[in-house]
Amino acid sequence: MDDKEKIGVLFVCTGNICRSPSAEGLFLQRVAAAGLAGRIKVDSAGTHDYHVGDAPDPRAQQAAMRRGYDLSRLRGRQVIRRDFIEFDYVLAMDQQNLKALKPICPREHAGKVRLFMEFATGAVDLEVQDPYGGTDEDFESMLDRLEAAAEGLLAHLREELDTRD
Repeated sequence: MDDKEKIGVLFVCTGNICRSPSAEGLFLQRVAAAGLAGRIKVDSAGTHDYHVGDAPDPRAQQAAMRRGYDLSRLRGRQVIRRDFIEFDYVLAMDQQNLKALKPICPREHAGKVRLFMEFATGAVDLEVQDPYGGTDEDFESMLDRLEAAAEGLLAHLREELDTRD
């Protein structure tokens, strides 16, 4: 199956070193565990170019590793216009990221841009707060929220894949 036939999911935060690579790493693991690695393409990017080429923040990597997610191979990159064409879901971590994506998103792909937390069952707060200036607990809280949204997203994508079969 080539990439055009896969469902593409792009996670987006500001610098692509905390929230979005953490979402990418944990979602890749969930997709693989579900036996869907060949059917779902996963990536992450930032709205800004602050950390292009950088590894995820060491605190994000440590928090993720404590839960069994390896982010060490991931590198920061910035969202580009082509991402809106290549990915079916462009999932922002907060309203600020959502606003930053809208001006660069081609109009015909605007429906792909959403908040990731929309997929978390029962979520009231639809933002994943940036833990960058925070504590270890903030990174753990971030992962709790990402895991909740990942479960909902995976269930949603399973349904979508079932309708394609």
